Amino acid sequence: MSDPFFQPVSAMELARFAGVPTFMRLPGMTLDHARIIEVDIGLVGIPWDGGTTNRPGARHGPRQLRDYSTMIRAMNPVTGVAPFAMMNCADLGDVAPNPVDIEDTLNRVTSFYTDLTARGITPLTAGGDHLTTLPVLRALAKSGPLGLIQFDSHTDLFDSYFGGHKFTHGTPFRRAVEEGLVDPKRFVQVGIRGTAYNTEDIEWGEAQGIRIIRIEELFDRGIGDVMAEVRGIVGDAPTYCTYDVDFVDPTFAPGTGTPEIGGPNSFQAQQVIRQMAGVNLVGADLVEVSPPFDASGGTAWLGISLMFELLCVLAQAVDTRH
Repeated sequence: MSDPFFQPVSAMELARFAGVPTFMRLPGMTLDHARIIEVDIGLVGIPWDGGTTNRPGARHGPRQLRDYSTMIRAMNPVTGVAPFAMMNCADLGDVAPNPVDIEDTLNRVTSFYTDLTARGITPLTAGGDHLTTLPVLRALAKSGPLGLIQFDSHTDLFDSYFGGHKFTHGTPFRRAVEEGLVDPKRFVQVGIRGTAYNTEDIEWGEAQGIRIIRIEELFDRGIGDVMAEVRGIVGDAPTYCTYDVDFVDPTFAPGTGTPEIGGPNSFQAQQVIRQMAGVNLVGADLVEVSPPFDASGGTAWLGISLMFELLCVLAQAVDTRH
């Protein structure tokens, strides 16, 4: 049972528009806080988009997601999960990026998450562009390769950009497989679509054993059937979930760097997460919310709502392990 100290600030005591915003109004703390040892799930921001190759802005995502998260309440009315009652959750702040050095930023992220895992804290992350997932995986996979569930409209399996540069938001999962962080036989991508440079990324991924589920297959088969396959692919072993907000159709999530039409609606975006219940999740992230392209704030509201859904399935997974 969660300690009362870790409960979100009640809107009956402090209006949602007041106070210093933290993720979901949870207590904010640094890694040297006296009660850090009691945290089960840590919500973290990675405000960095140095891997972006076209439209930047995701570095501002964590701040806006925190702001909109003041509207999140305590219980999931569909699944019945009340994560703040199950687990001690806290906002652990942002990883401090180096805005002019990609590799230094990647190392900073890995160091931060290595510290979290050493303390037994399960991370839920707000990006940032999708390259931010790679250094998180480097920390979480130190004991062996993880399974990976990726909701996305792009594979992010390219080898390099601009004359051999290996680290962009289009390459993280190629690097993750090459570095042995992810077991490609337990790696599934859902929602892939959009115009393409070529088929090199798809061909490479399939040659490694990655299961790539295009959006047409998701819609033809239905979410329930596809997600049953997803759960079967990753099995019972430790698994990470990465959720690019551009998985969702830009009608519902325009505030992202590389939108692709023909995607799921906001309800379907929730459903795929709920269908991960029972997966042995060791962490999750929501990336690529870009406030400069989010005039209404609707993408950020969708993004933090999806983070709450991820928190619910994470809380169930952590509870099972305990």
